[in-house]
Amino acid sequence: MDAADTLREIAFWLERERASTYRVEAFRTAADVLSSLSPADVERRTRDGSLKRLKGLGPRTVGVVEDVIAGEVPDYLTELRDRGAAPLADGGEPLRSMLRGDLHLHSDWSDGGSPIEEMLRVANRLGREYIALTDHSPRLTVARGLSPERLRDQLGIVADLGERSEGTALLSGIEVDILDDGGLDQEDDLLERLDVVVASAHSQLRMRAPAMTRRLLNVVSNPRTRILGHCTGRLVTGGRGTRPPSEFDARAVFEACAEHDVAVEINARPERQDPPDELIAIALDTGCLFSIDSDAHAPGQLDFLDYGAARAVACEVPAERIVTTWPLDDLLAWMRRE
Repeated sequence: MDAADTLREIAFWLERERASTYRVEAFRTAADVLSSLSPADVERRTRDGSLKRLKGLGPRTVGVVEDVIAGEVPDYLTELRDRGAAPLADGGEPLRSMLRGDLHLHSDWSDGGSPIEEMLRVANRLGREYIALTDHSPRLTVARGLSPERLRDQLGIVADLGERSEGTALLSGIEVDILDDGGLDQEDDLLERLDVVVASAHSQLRMRAPAMTRRLLNVVSNPRTRILGHCTGRLVTGGRGTRPPSEFDARAVFEACAEHDVAVEINARPERQDPPDELIAIALDTGCLFSIDSDAHAPGQLDFLDYGAARAVACEVPAERIVTTWPLDDLLAWMRRE
């Protein structure tokens, strides 16, 4: 076992359990410290007791490293693995095993907590066939949305990481903010270069139903839009409190999604559970495709797909209508409207 990798795995399991950010970051910070040292230096410092004097390591993390250096699996990691053997939500296991990828997740380029490399590394360990990086767009300044210049820079990094990845395919993407008139908050030529565009509303969520309906119809009809993200914007639990769903003519919007071949996202974040069940039923009835996505903002949240799969099964969404069950080649052809 590698000590830094062990600390990162512990951080993953804690994050998956929605532990406090402080606890998660303690292990991730310690892993970063160890990664700056050679394996021989880590072993020497562990054996002579000087490891505990390094900034960023505490008694718990040092204890984990001592176990690894002694050739033992830390008891704490074993306990977390045992707890993590069960899915996060019951009822979605068969569908969850069919999900190949995730088309909505964030890195520290916007409001995520980890580098792109770490999100890709964990997705690869989890066996994802593909993931799409979808950081926020410029208008969402509170989330450090990407300016056109920063998105161009990110595209180069994504391409390089994708070429070097030996497992999970890394797709380029964006969660682009839906403007008040239904426009997309990014330059059109940049959107054209991306593999996937997830369009989501993050502001003016309480506008009157007729205006919200027009707004969503406009964005769904845009040929750049491939996925309509967390369409009601609701929050049902969590640290940010609750928020009621936006009001709009769901049948009209989902009929437009079906007409324009835009997938309706089943956002798997437990605080969102968006769309509500009754809207999933309307989307089913109108012939929509769906995309089950984690909306992960940290590596441990990539397993939030469990929640989305359980909801999809409960709502009787057929697996073949969920684009994230499709093989990569089929998915890319759909994204390119081939």
